[in-house]
Amino acid sequence: MGRVSYEQAGEHFYIPYGVEDVEGGAQLKKGDEVSFFIATDKRAEDMQQKSWRDKPAKVVPDPRNGNVRARKVQLISSVPVERYMGVVCSMKESFGFIERADVVKEIFFHYSEYPGDIREIELGDDVEFSIATRNVRNGKEVATHIKKLIEGTVVFEDVSNERIRGKVIKPLPRGPQRRQSDPLSGRLSYEAPGDDDGGTKEIPFGDRDQRSECSLQVADIVEFNIATDRRDKLQRATNIDLLPETFRTTGEKREMGLVAAMKEGFGFIKCVDRDARMFFHFSELLDPMRELHIGDEVEFTVVPECDSRLSQDPSSAQRNHAIRIKPLPKGSVSFHKVSSERLLGVVDKEAVSAGMPNMKGSKSPKKQQDRDMELGTIVYDICGEKENITYHLRDTDPRSTPQQGDQVEFSVSEQKKTGTRLAVNIKVLNRPSAQRLQGFIATLKDNFGFIETANHEKEIFFHFSEFDGDITMLDLGDEVEYSTVRKNNKVSAERIFRLSPGTIVAEETDPTVLHGKVVRPLRSIDPQQPEYQGLIQLTHEDGSENGEAKTFPYGITSLSDKREFLQKGDVVNFQVATSAGGEERAARVQAIRKRVRGSVDTIKGQFGFINYEVGDNKKLFFHLSEVHDGSDLSPGDKVEFVVVCNQKSGKYSACSVKKVAGSDVVTARPERLLHRLKSVNVENDNGPRLIVLRQPKGPDSGNSKGFIFQRSSHKPGEPPSDITMNGHSTTNGN
Repeated sequence: MGRVSYEQAGEHFYIPYGVEDVEGGAQLKKGDEVSFFIATDKRAEDMQQKSWRDKPAKVVPDPRNGNVRARKVQLISSVPVERYMGVVCSMKESFGFIERADVVKEIFFHYSEYPGDIREIELGDDVEFSIATRNVRNGKEVATHIKKLIEGTVVFEDVSNERIRGKVIKPLPRGPQRRQSDPLSGRLSYEAPGDDDGGTKEIPFGDRDQRSECSLQVADIVEFNIATDRRDKLQRATNIDLLPETFRTTGEKREMGLVAAMKEGFGFIKCVDRDARMFFHFSELLDPMRELHIGDEVEFTVVPECDSRLSQDPSSAQRNHAIRIKPLPKGSVSFHKVSSERLLGVVDKEAVSAGMPNMKGSKSPKKQQDRDMELGTIVYDICGEKENITYHLRDTDPRSTPQQGDQVEFSVSEQKKTGTRLAVNIKVLNRPSAQRLQGFIATLKDNFGFIETANHEKEIFFHFSEFDGDITMLDLGDEVEYSTVRKNNKVSAERIFRLSPGTIVAEETDPTVLHGKVVRPLRSIDPQQPEYQGLIQLTHEDGSENGEAKTFPYGITSLSDKREFLQKGDVVNFQVATSAGGEERAARVQAIRKRVRGSVDTIKGQFGFINYEVGDNKKLFFHLSEVHDGSDLSPGDKVEFVVVCNQKSGKYSACSVKKVAGSDVVTARPERLLHRLKSVNVENDNGPRLIVLRQPKGPDSGNSKGFIFQRSSHKPGEPPSDITMNGHSTTNGN
């Protein structure tokens, strides 16, 4: 119900009315001028027909209840509608609230009061509205006729242009200690000499008044503007910036490190002075516009954990985290302290390059890690005493890698956290002249090989890139000259030149031919054995063991056929060669082996397969390096070869392959078929046995298609003609 006020005889009266009493459906509001009739309840007498505007009449109340009301209410003039402005501060399922710009108050609104699509309204939008009283009893006001305004139309406060310096006397609480009921819980102090009050003044601030979200602490020096609320004239500090001079004046301990990991909203810093990773939140960046990346160098402060948002830190047991993070230029952070003094020393042990692959192709991660952790050693003199210091290969000049025996110059780097000392900035000053050695090519692989030393005792690795000349012209047994270098704690050959045959003085060889068997092959045949040389045991001609059981070492130069793969147990003929020092070794070794023949099946790059059955395989593998005289092989070529078994894998392959030109290859019957024939019992008479009376013939010149006998129809129950069953002939004279 609404109420209409009117004056009669100098007195003011109020009379109620309902919506049904308003004519024309007019929307009445407070202050509108109206005309009306005064009536009693319908149960009473007829309403008075005279308007109160003409001549006020005495109101006769209902004798039963005394209720009177205004009827036939008509709008005469409407008062102007007052419009208000504000900002949408809350939105629920079907209603929201607007923070008013005229008073410090929020007002309710229903979504139906916005004429457009309510999805156009978002939090923080500026709006214009009217105010209506929906409940007369409690006088609750609501916003109606809402209109969206251009952003920035509504202004709650005036912000001064003057930047003021101040000091933090009460920072905002963090985590569980923070009270949402006090939006301006922080306090700053500043000097206001021009103010009427003068002296030092305090001003509050909230968590939205900082330009960055980093933590502020007591005594921080800041710069800010003063914002004055237009509604209640209260002031607060805003646009607060933490000044860099804070860290100098307050004596705050700052640490440095590298960003080691980053997640969604937080990350970890590898500290220079702590043996731990420090948690940090992205909100602690001093410059919120700066984007951090892994590996960036930063400066920060370490404080005890107090923020509930840090509970996601898996290392929270340390109770520390990094705040007030400032990015630094590249090169600002160093985990080591490098001395300016340069020292002299000699390389005693070479370092292993981190990430260098294992020469033997080891796939063990642990073994590879052990190799990566191996350091080099330098011996130097300090105050008359010998000292050792380790170094990494990364701290040397890659163009001149230090080798064992090199004289070097270096600086000392001390790790700040642990005090560990390392040699850095290493420069090679002098390298002893490399001794030239001689040897024989022992093994050739795809891009590397091995050289047998002149004394035949060991082999040395070399890469094809170290050979001076055409590598394709190099062959097993060739004499070469080389130098040695220690790389990754292993000796290898470099600067390799081929020598003329006979340059290396050969040993004297006894012409007596002896018999023996291989008791240890070369390491190229069995890579698991530590010794390079093989051993041949002296035997009798029939292969029986000699009572002396004397053995002779042999190498690649001992073989008459350098491509011969001698395996343990092979029977050989050999002679004995004696060096100038009196050491004996086997020479001109020839294997007594059965050579078999077959035909080439396929050629694929540097290897191929021969049609020959060994074990479960019907194709025999061979490498083109095993082909004699560099002959070009094609599928179908006839070859002669020796079958050998790999000592490590147990697989068979062909070696010492020779092309056989113009010869018919008679392939031996497979072993599995020979074994099957041996198991057949021809004396068994049980069951039918067939005897072939004639062999089939090829087609003749006529049209008989190979059949010279007339074909006859088969009679059931009779065996075919020309076949004898159980020794009885069934032919008719043929």
